[in-house]
This record gives sequence, structure tokens and C-alpha cells, in this order.
Amino acid sequence: MLSQLIDLSLLAATLRLATPIIYAAIGGLFSERSGVMNIALEGIMLIGAFVAVVVSFFTNDPWLGVLAAMIAGGLTAAIHAVVCIKFKADQIVSATGINILGAGLPGFLLVRIWGQYGMSPLVPGLSTVRLPLLSDVPIVGPVLGSQNPLVYVALLLVLISHIFFFWTPLGLRIRAVGEHPRAADTAGIDVFKLRYACVITSGVLAGIGGAYLSVGQLSQFSQLMTQGRGFMGLAAMIFGNWKPVGALIACLLFGFADALQMSAQAMGVPLPPEFLQMVPYVLTLIAVTGFIGRAIAPAAIGRPYEKD
Repeated sequence: MLSQLIDLSLLAATLRLATPIIYAAIGGLFSERSGVMNIALEGIMLIGAFVAVVVSFFTNDPWLGVLAAMIAGGLTAAIHAVVCIKFKADQIVSATGINILGAGLPGFLLVRIWGQYGMSPLVPGLSTVRLPLLSDVPIVGPVLGSQNPLVYVALLLVLISHIFFFWTPLGLRIRAVGEHPRAADTAGIDVFKLRYACVITSGVLAGIGGAYLSVGQLSQFSQLMTQGRGFMGLAAMIFGNWKPVGALIACLLFGFADALQMSAQAMGVPLPPEFLQMVPYVLTLIAVTGFIGRAIAPAAIGRPYEKD
């Protein structure tokens, strides 16, 4: 039974299911490395998923949908940035408001646009890309060789983010702003500008994560379709100690748990489906409770900065 459950197709599914969590985790990492807490990623993903479907429906082009989701995510995150950075409001309260907006607004607009509740009609979606040469490599090919293009972008994003944060001067400045904004300001770094840029970047990435779910996986929007993946991304970020590669490992772990429960249900494993479905979320709780005390967060996270 175990050999039937765990095979190469399960690993390929792990990658697909981990992808939206990767976007949320890296997005959260950008924001929180600059010192701004962003638990609004769940709501931003929902808004991105909905906008991607609307634009794909009316333009018949899913890539324009992805672009629109990035813009919508960035604009939504900009609201969070202004509220938290300019007006110095409580970051948790601001993010909670955006999450409520993301949960409710698409449901209202679904009725206004298509006159139906719960889900949109089918729209053009992104096609799977088969990479020549790589897809023919044994073991690696069945896992990596034929995936949605946004899966490849997510993997590249992890690599680029790691290089950006730990090998470039701008990444070093962002980390300095998140650790000690006063010292960074004294050294001539524009703390506010970097925080705005990082929060908006986190929204752009969360928007892509939402678009991946709606036009990458399903070609359809359904209400609350993120199912907590924005929060799982945040948990992965903590699990990974605010580092891209660590976050990737956590995302793959969550993706594997999700793929395993789906595979177990399909094979008729004699366990209640509700029990199997909660496995990824239980894993998320374990990750957060087990690592939140050990992980070292940016020192200035959640603290508004006031210039003298």
C-alpha cells in the first residue's frame, strides 16, 4: 500500500500543491524582512485569484489574468503599507481587515458579474509546459519535466530571493531595516521607501499565488479557494527561519502532506476523509508551535518606525 501511495506522481503533485504556498512564503519574507508584519497574504491571494479569473474571462488570455492579479495584489498590499507605515496603525488589525475584504468581496462581485453564487464559470487557464531534455531524464523528468509554468517561476523565485537577500547590497539594506531601522536610517538608508517597496512586493507575489490557484490549477474561481494557503505560507516562512530555502523546504513538506492525503483518499485508505484533509493543517500548527520559539525573527518586526 505504501509503495502505491508514494511514487513519482506523488512528488510531482507535491510540487504543484506547494507552489501557491511558496509564493505566499516568499511574499511574507519580503515584507517581514523589512519589519512589516503581513498576515494579509490570505486575503490578497483571494483577491488575486478572483481578478485573474475576471481578466482571463474577458480577455481570453490567462497571462493577462496573472498580470492583473499581480497589480491587484500590489495595490491591496499598498493599502496595508500606507496604513501601517504612514499612519502607524496596528499591523495585525490592518491585515485582518484585508483578509475579511478578500473573503467577502469576490463573493459579492461574482453575483454582480456573472449572476451566480460561489464560483465563476470556466475561463482559459495556463497550459502545462513540457521541458525538452529535462522531461526525458529518469526520475527527475516525471517530477519536474512537465509542470505549470508558474511552478518553474516559483522555484526560480526562491533562488533569486536567496541571492537577493544574502548576496546583494539592497538585500542587506532591507535586512538592516528589519533589524534596526534607526541604525539603517542613520547610515542613509530610506527606511520608509524600502518598507513600502517590500510590502508591495509581498502583495505582488501573493497575487501570483492566487492566480496560480484560479487560472493555473482550476481555470475557475471558487469562494475561499485558497483554503488557508496564505497562512500556511507564513508558517513556512517561520519554519524556514525567514530564509527562502528554509521556507521552500517547509512548503514542500506541506505540499507533500496535502498530496498524500489526496492520494490516500483516491486509493480508498480506510480513514475518515475529514481526518486526512486536516493533515496539512495539523502539520502547519506543529510547525508554528514547534519552531516559533526557536526561529529568530527580524528584531524590528511589527514596530512602526518614527523618524526624529
